[in-house]
Amino acid sequence: MSAPSRTSAAASPGRVAPAAPVDSVAGSLQPQLSLRERKKIKTRTAIRRATYRLIAEQGYEATTVEQIAEAAEVSPSTVFRYFPTKEDIVLTDEFDPIMLRELRARPAGEPPLESLRHIITEAVRLSLLHDREETLQRTRLIAEVPALRARMMESVADASRLLCDVLAERTGRERVDLEVRVFAMAVLGALHETTVYWAEHNHEDDLLDLIARTMTTLSQGLTLGTN
Repeated sequence: MSAPSRTSAAASPGRVAPAAPVDSVAGSLQPQLSLRERKKIKTRTAIRRATYRLIAEQGYEATTVEQIAEAAEVSPSTVFRYFPTKEDIVLTDEFDPIMLRELRARPAGEPPLESLRHIITEAVRLSLLHDREETLQRTRLIAEVPALRARMMESVADASRLLCDVLAERTGRERVDLEVRVFAMAVLGALHETTVYWAEHNHEDDLLDLIARTMTTLSQGLTLGTN
């Protein structure tokens, strides 16, 4: 697909890129999604957007699942069917399963970090292009709300286990060994810290530049600074 310029994807926080529903983003990444999958994404998207709208109006702690359900025009049980906790509504997006499929589709023999660099960069670019305000709000909340920070670390561990299986396949291993677990957690943990850093610095940096720096650090290690 043709990628827009980095400037359009990472404009200043005050500028809003043209909006498109996250289900259309997922569809562009994986056009063979079934009607059932698209309907699920549409429902999750409605719940998530209602949540962000309420949080923006009244704060995270004051926002209840019952209020979210009413705003999204679904039942509280439907909310919990899609998101086990309120924290998960904020933290979950539609990209993880698609990114795993994209990783499996990368060229054979491509170094794992290079594959992940390509996939993560594209996911971040699409997120900034189509859901910039939601991305800004999510990362700001992760940086500010302790409950979200704690749940985020659990989510990183869960995602790491899924990533390990694909990495083991792509590197010809019969099982997930220590090296695969360390590598997967290093990448995902580094990305988590990158987004927190971005939020703590008021989203002033270009997130795609920060991702590039993160990947370079993972590949080259920490260099000695100069006074």
